[in-house]
Amino acid sequence: MAAIYFGAVGRPTVPDHISLWGLRLKICQSFDQWANVRPVHFLPGVVSPLRKADDTELDRVVVRKNSEGEYAGLGGRNLGGRGPGGEVAVHSALFTEVGCERIMRFAFDLARTRDRRKVSSVTKSNAQQYGMVLWDDVFKRVAADYPDVETESVLVDAMSAKFVLKPEDLSVVVASNLNADILSDLGSALAGSLGLAASANLNPERRYPSMFEPVHGSAPDIAGQDLANPIGAVGSAALMLEHFGLPEQAARLNKAIEATTSAGVLTRDVGGNASTEDVVKALIEALNT
Repeated sequence: MAAIYFGAVGRPTVPDHISLWGLRLKICQSFDQWANVRPVHFLPGVVSPLRKADDTELDRVVVRKNSEGEYAGLGGRNLGGRGPGGEVAVHSALFTEVGCERIMRFAFDLARTRDRRKVSSVTKSNAQQYGMVLWDDVFKRVAADYPDVETESVLVDAMSAKFVLKPEDLSVVVASNLNADILSDLGSALAGSLGLAASANLNPERRYPSMFEPVHGSAPDIAGQDLANPIGAVGSAALMLEHFGLPEQAARLNKAIEATTSAGVLTRDVGGNASTEDVVKALIEALNT
């Protein structure tokens, strides 16, 4: 098996933490898919709530530390026997030097393939003085091996503001599991909708299959109503084609996405009235032209 194409999962009766830990994180961690790549594309024809998107070239990618960090699963709930109000929950974040270095080198290597060679590290070392200070130290050391790449280190709260106020200054953003999860959702929302967002969970050594999935959730409230935006799922397929070493095919799929949005064939989450089926038909037509 070379790859997993993962669709939206979930039911209203199943708590999110059950489906996350019992399925998605189980796949990511068991197959050591330690690099999560989430491009943020501003598509033609999609109105962004970010006013700069009207006249500024915006293109960034969030590289998420898919292993360790805040989603390591360390901790527990204890002392429940004390009665109501007596239980204590502890959740620890895990950062290793090896884990930090490999995701940072991945980000720097990715930056070298882009027009803007810049890596922005997201941290919170002013408050998280152990794990995040290690993160900062490793970033400085790795950056020294990439003198051709511009760097910056920004606190996560300041980076949230920068995503909105100065997005043109970003190219590759590397962050911990939790911080990148939040920032990539913010970036996709600024591009127009989470329904547009694609992602790749990569095992770069290719010892295990990588997994490709849209960022959005299962949206059970609109299931079966022909309302869901398929762009995120199709964009994930393009990332999978790139992983297979098929860049021309991936480019065709991305061009079909742009042609579809440019033509105004948009689902309601991005201000249109097209159905899921309408968008899929438009994508197929664009691929065939």
